[in-house]
Amino acid sequence: MAENHMGPAPTVIADDVHITYTVQGASGSREVHAVKGVTFVAHKGEAIGLIGSNGSGKSTLLKAVAGLLPPARGRLWTRGRPSLLGVDAALMNDLTGERNVVLGGLAMGMTRRQIRERYQQIVDFSGIDDKGDFITLPMRTYSSGMAARLRFSIAAARTHDVLMIDEALATGDAAFQRRSRARVAELRAEAGTVFLVSHNNRTVTETCDRALWLEAGVLRMDGPAKEVVAAYDDEQTRKGRKSKK
Repeated sequence: MAENHMGPAPTVIADDVHITYTVQGASGSREVHAVKGVTFVAHKGEAIGLIGSNGSGKSTLLKAVAGLLPPARGRLWTRGRPSLLGVDAALMNDLTGERNVVLGGLAMGMTRRQIRERYQQIVDFSGIDDKGDFITLPMRTYSSGMAARLRFSIAAARTHDVLMIDEALATGDAAFQRRSRARVAELRAEAGTVFLVSHNNRTVTETCDRALWLEAGVLRMDGPAKEVVAAYDDEQTRKGRKSKK
């Protein structure tokens, strides 16, 4: 879909999307209505943060956009092949970091030649070899932060029509977070759309220009990231005051 005088082309359209799934418990199964009538349009070049309390439906919505959870009602349209960081670039604990770079790159749609050309860039970006030759060791020897940084680095090595990131920017030191934010900006400039789920609202305001606030599966607010985060923080503060009375 080409750009026109109306502005950047849509990359994701969600029209009254409802998502349900079944949870097995001790007393039997129950259906969870995780996303309730969410509607939004994302465009080329946007970075969109998803905020909300735990269980609000943020990660579930991303999985639906990635095509992993079909909507129970409503419609979802996406441009190209959406990539969900941590799923497409799934890493295997018993294999070395080197092997995971190859397999993760293939899973993200890169050719073997592209992987060879970008291999050192991926390793350097992740920073996992800064304190030793960890890339030659099995993934099970990595900390959760190292594994998350490597996943992000693999995903960020290619351009995406739609890239969805779940908390990856919250890992690593300040230098890695700066590199990550800069790479997200580059991905947007390369005509992609980036979705970021984070519990760190500062990360959202520093990385994204727009935010969606989900609460109990309902889209509460959609607008400029700073305004949406401010409204969310205000409500959390009010709830905190009430709980102390």
